[in-house]
This record gives sequence, C-alpha cells and structure tokens, in this order.
Amino acid sequence: MSYAEVNGLRLWYESHGTGRPLVLLHGGYGAAETFAGILPALARRRRVIGVDLQGHGHTADVDRPLRYESMAEDIAALIGHLGLAEADLMGYSLGGGVALRTAIQHPALVRRLVVVSAPCRRQGWYPEVLAAMAEQDERVGERMRGTPPHQLYARLAPRPADWPALWAKSGALLRREYDWSAEVAALTVPTLLVFADADSIPVTHMAEFFGLLGGGHRDAGWDGAGRPAARLAVLPGLTHYDIVRSPALPAAVLPFLTHPAGAPG
Repeated sequence: MSYAEVNGLRLWYESHGTGRPLVLLHGGYGAAETFAGILPALARRRRVIGVDLQGHGHTADVDRPLRYESMAEDIAALIGHLGLAEADLMGYSLGGGVALRTAIQHPALVRRLVVVSAPCRRQGWYPEVLAAMAEQDERVGERMRGTPPHQLYARLAPRPADWPALWAKSGALLRREYDWSAEVAALTVPTLLVFADADSIPVTHMAEFFGLLGGGHRDAGWDGAGRPAARLAVLPGLTHYDIVRSPALPAAVLPFLTHPAGAPG
C-alpha cells in the first residue's frame, strides 16, 4: 500500500500477487476494497494493482472537479510512476468509464481493457437510473450516512468530513452529458465488455457498445476466424450492484486477459 504523487493528487494504490499488471478501478462511492471478494482469484494469476480514485477511499480530494478524463490522466500517470510500459485495466461502473477514457486517451499504455457495467454514453443508462443520478447532491449524501458506502468511506478516508462534498462532486459528474461512441469505434485496444443480465444498462446499449467495437456484425465462421478482438459477456442472475462480488466476473475476465486477442476463450 502506497501513494503516488500524480497531477497534484496523492493517489493511493495497493499491489497483490505477481505477473502481468492488472489495474482495478472501483465504482462510485467505493474503493479498491470493493474488489476484495474476487481479489484472490485475480491475484493468483496477475499482479493486481487496486486504486482509490480522486476523493474516494484513501485518496483525499483536491481542488478540481471529478471528471472521467482527469481521472484517466491520473491512471496513466500512475502506470508511468510504477515504471510499467503497459498494463491491463479493469474498471467497474464509474471505474469502467475511467478505464475506457484511459484507453482512449493513452492507448499505448493499455494492453487489454475490461469495462464492467458501464456505458459508452450517458444515455446508455436506464431512464430511472439517470433520474437518480440527477438528484445526487450533498443532501442525499447526508441521508446516506450509516450505509455501507458511508461506513467504508468513514473508515478509509483521510478526511471523513468530505463525504457530502464527494456526493456533490459525483452528482455534478453524473449529470454531465457525454457520448464517446466515435472514440470507442476508433479503439484498437482489445476490449471485453461485462454486464449483468439485470444491470442498470439495457441490453440494447450493451449490443450497441459491442457493435462499436466491431462485435455482433457477422457470423464468426466455423473456425472462428471472423471473431472480433472485442468480447461481450452478460452474466446471468446478477445486477449492477452485485456483479463486482461474483466469482463469475473473474471467471469471465481471466481467459480474456490470458488468451491471444481474437482467439476463442
């Protein structure tokens, strides 16, 4: 466990296991600890680097807005700080957006990309999810005191009193419109999309996202030669909120990280 001084931020990270590096990026109001349930499965095969994003977990906030793009710059700087030529990235929800932006902004640093339960445009969320995002502010944060996310934050944060400010900044981020479709279509980084079958994102957007990466346009052929480098996994019996704890997640991710791009998994 350590801090990296990047972009005016003391970015907290922890490292487990050995092998090719895999950087894990948590969801909103979470921390690297979110992945504790699946960490042993991942760390048996990889050097796993868990990160607490700006204003989350052990990483104190700084005087800048929360933006996918700036947090992606933090991750790129961390890869450089660690002396890595490249790394695999896996991000969940908020972290999925950060991982995707890192691959867009710094494709040479990303060997494989795994996006878990995150869309490539804001309107990819269900309408009721967007409505809930629009209401997130300091008052909602106050009502969330005592919940598991608040308990995690209170235990880890250098300044626990910043909890309402995290909700205010997160709400401002989540209300911002974005559409990265054109940049996704231009990606050449081998990418795996993972969703729950009862996710906060409709199956229609999952298919749209996969299509932008070259998937779902044709039959792969009897020998699989027409298979795209991108992969899509929809995990049954899960939701946006429990997918990150399910053993089905590393079971889907590890073959993608291990096998040659484009080869059957």
